[in-house]
Amino acid sequence: MDMSSQRKPLIGISCCTDRSGLHPFHIVGEKYILGVVDGANGLPLLIPALGDRLASEQLLDTLDGVLFTGSPSNVEPHHYAGPPSADPKQHDPQRDATTLPLIRAAIERGVPVLGVCRGFQEMNVAFGGSLHQRLYEVPGFIEHREDKSQPVDIQYGPAHDIKVEPGGLLYELSGRGSARVNSLHTQGVDHLAPRLRPEATAPDGLIEAFSVDQARNFALGVQWHPEWKVTENPFYLSIFRAFGDACRARAASRTV
Repeated sequence: MDMSSQRKPLIGISCCTDRSGLHPFHIVGEKYILGVVDGANGLPLLIPALGDRLASEQLLDTLDGVLFTGSPSNVEPHHYAGPPSADPKQHDPQRDATTLPLIRAAIERGVPVLGVCRGFQEMNVAFGGSLHQRLYEVPGFIEHREDKSQPVDIQYGPAHDIKVEPGGLLYELSGRGSARVNSLHTQGVDHLAPRLRPEATAPDGLIEAFSVDQARNFALGVQWHPEWKVTENPFYLSIFRAFGDACRARAASRTV
């Protein structure tokens, strides 16, 4: 299919908050923007982390899909009744206040959703799941963190295999029963939310991907980073293409 001849879907990308000097900023990594542009063939729209000051319903009336991105920050544990934060400085409450309700609203309205890393963890929390705050301290799990002393291409390079569940959304869109993925996270799924269906697991049993059961549209979360050099990795590209196709279908249905 020649996607270039079709209307590009408008895809929202969740932002984080940060400070530069005396001023607050709303930011997102370029790799996520390129994932939308090059992988999903979409038109990116950055969503500021404004919490309830954001007109979410009006926003969802406009968007054809939403990408919930990774981030240096972690979901505050009070959102999943977790113990006190292991890293209090690694939080972004404005992002939590924006993304957690937006995930639920987008999926309920049938807006296609793709969650990556923090976005994957947000999806689990949004539907009632919980997280390991320091996965590397939990017995039985392999090392899922990147080596920050290495060049970025090494950090985002293949790290471990995943087993893709037969018959699931990820299997359907990729045609693979296994794949090798990167791994750059300190947190991970503890208890999976009841509405989420496992789509892939790491060799240690950690859930690495899930879909939303009985979602009205595409709703997938992955713990790895498929946006990284997306056009060079067929498995990663299959995820963004399927997401983009769902966004295009929604856009087409809203213009007839």
